[in-house]
Amino acid sequence: MTEAWLPAGERAGGILLHPTSLPSPFGIGDLGPAARRWLDWLAASGCCIWQVLPLGPTGYGDSPYQSFSAMAGNPLLISPQDLASEGLLSAASLEEAGGNPDGPVDFGSVIELKNQLLGQAYAAFRGASGDPLRAEYAAFLDRERGWLDDFALFMALKAAHHGAAW
Repeated sequence: MTEAWLPAGERAGGILLHPTSLPSPFGIGDLGPAARRWLDWLAASGCCIWQVLPLGPTGYGDSPYQSFSAMAGNPLLISPQDLASEGLLSAASLEEAGGNPDGPVDFGSVIELKNQLLGQAYAAFRGASGDPLRAEYAAFLDRERGWLDDFALFMALKAAHHGAAW
């Protein structure tokens, strides 16, 4: 079966690479600058498909196949560099948080680090008045209300019960 974007009889090539495998000074790759460089490289090389594993928030075991939601994105994939370019993190925060870990990923440390950075960015977002990001955020809340409210409630209850299985 030919995909709608691919002319009949044409072939396409691509690569499977989860964003967490991209290079990053923050423990795992994310959807920031390295992902955009990856897309530029794919396009320049003639590849037209970037296949990824599921991108939802992960639970016990940190497997992309064990997600809490089919709709929500994994906050670990939010780029600290992009948050800084939006004015939500300082260069000092990035420098303090960054490193270049070698060896296997320690998801516990990554989760702690990324949650710290996300908390700082959220505090900056809450403190900004009249920020254009507020309008985008309000539109997102309105547009995604069909699943977002229940997901937020589920995650709040999960956190209140220290991540216990239901």
